[in-house]
Amino acid sequence: MEIMMGRNLSTPYFQNGVLEQRLSWCKNYSPHMVGTQSGLRFKPGQLAVSSTRKKYLPIALKTGILSDNAYERRRTNAISIDTAVKETVELLESYDDEYGGAIIDPKSLPSCTNSFASILRSSLSYWESKGKRGIWLKILAEQSDLIPVAVKEGFKYHHAEPGYVMLTYWIPDEPCVLPANASHQVGVGGFVMNENREILVVQEKQCNLACSGVWKLPTGVIHKSEEIFAGAIREVKEETGIDTDFLEVIAFRHAHCVAFEKSDLFFICMLKPLSTQITIDELEIQASKWMPIDEFLEQPFYKEDHMSRKVYELCIASLENRYKGLTAHLLPSKFDGTSTYLYFSTAANNDGEIQV
Repeated sequence: MEIMMGRNLSTPYFQNGVLEQRLSWCKNYSPHMVGTQSGLRFKPGQLAVSSTRKKYLPIALKTGILSDNAYERRRTNAISIDTAVKETVELLESYDDEYGGAIIDPKSLPSCTNSFASILRSSLSYWESKGKRGIWLKILAEQSDLIPVAVKEGFKYHHAEPGYVMLTYWIPDEPCVLPANASHQVGVGGFVMNENREILVVQEKQCNLACSGVWKLPTGVIHKSEEIFAGAIREVKEETGIDTDFLEVIAFRHAHCVAFEKSDLFFICMLKPLSTQITIDELEIQASKWMPIDEFLEQPFYKEDHMSRKVYELCIASLENRYKGLTAHLLPSKFDGTSTYLYFSTAANNDGEIQV
């Protein structure tokens, strides 16, 4: 993107999408001006500089604002302080977001750090003149040399993913209202019980001391864009080799300052086994087996952990039709124009009809 701006003069400002600069070294004004591709020029012979401002003449001649002939032929008129001189300036490519800000196209970033610094400063001035608020700058891994430049210009770290770093810049002189980085991670656990009232359990190779040697449910963290129930099915399959179907979300726990000071949402999903033969993931799992529910709950860890024990009591109550968890329902949403899973509980009345 390019705009027109003043050359080698005083403080720039924007007007009608054009970055201008004002001359401040002459007094009088002569209206004999013509436009050219590289900016405004004065017709030779119709503009000159006052004798008291001759020391600034070399600058004008050097930049092409005045010609030698213009100065030699007339000495009566001079450029006004209000005269705008313009030239083309490059801006970073960007597009508007929904909240009055701009998102910079990472493919438009120059590889040269000096060029990037200059274009970034011009772009920030331009966005400020347009009333933009938050600026989002995504720098790819191969562009990492540009990160210190952006930080020096006032950009703040927002988040990082494999392959890029996201930075932000808040323009208004008021508290920043840009959304913070993601504050939560989401985990899942699969409660799988067979027809013999045996629970599918595992022992992990790497765990904290409190869980060392404890038989537990298969658990893990869901992937990007993965549904809660799909993550539970996948984790059970990866750790034990058992195929399952999703039945319902039994309960979820909300904890804080868990991993890297992030909060944690953990969903317990009831799953129906479709196979019985266990094949463990030897990289993560020490052992896996089907364990009777009473033996499972008699472990000292669960006798002392009231939250976990309550979860398993709810799982058993659900199997005995004394408790109803949350089932997943795919519904269209006008919010984002797609169909999304909504989790809610359904219950049957005395006639066996489902009530919501």
